[in-house]
Amino acid sequence: MTTIRTFMSDDHRRCDDYFAEAEQALSKKNLEAARAAFGHFRSAVLTHFDCEEKTLFPTFEAKTGMTMGPTQVMRMEHEQMRALFEDARAAIEAGDIDEYLGIAESLLIMMQQHNMKEENILYPMCDQHLSAELPAVLERLETELSQE
Repeated sequence: MTTIRTFMSDDHRRCDDYFAEAEQALSKKNLEAARAAFGHFRSAVLTHFDCEEKTLFPTFEAKTGMTMGPTQVMRMEHEQMRALFEDARAAIEAGDIDEYLGIAESLLIMMQQHNMKEENILYPMCDQHLSAELPAVLERLETELSQE
């Protein structure tokens, strides 16, 4: 059976693939392909964040009463990453590859740490506490992610 952990972790990998595409395009000096791949990446991650913030986190918080715990930390990290996305987008649109690569390096480290916390702590907690609601929650997440 699909779990929140496997479903959302798979979406992390999908987002990571777009990020890697942008980097590969830049290594081949293909700025247009890099801009397109970064656009896909940014859109996919923002959709992922929205899905967590509008559905997963509130459902978890309502069930557990934990509003200042891991979901609050994840929201703060989402905001930090959103700011980096905008800086990276501006750099790549301006063709400032060095600036983009510096921001992308920071973003990669932040995303890896963030994803590890979600995949190893928060998502398993969601699976545990939302077991009764799991089919409905997964269906909502799937619908929201498919609207990217």
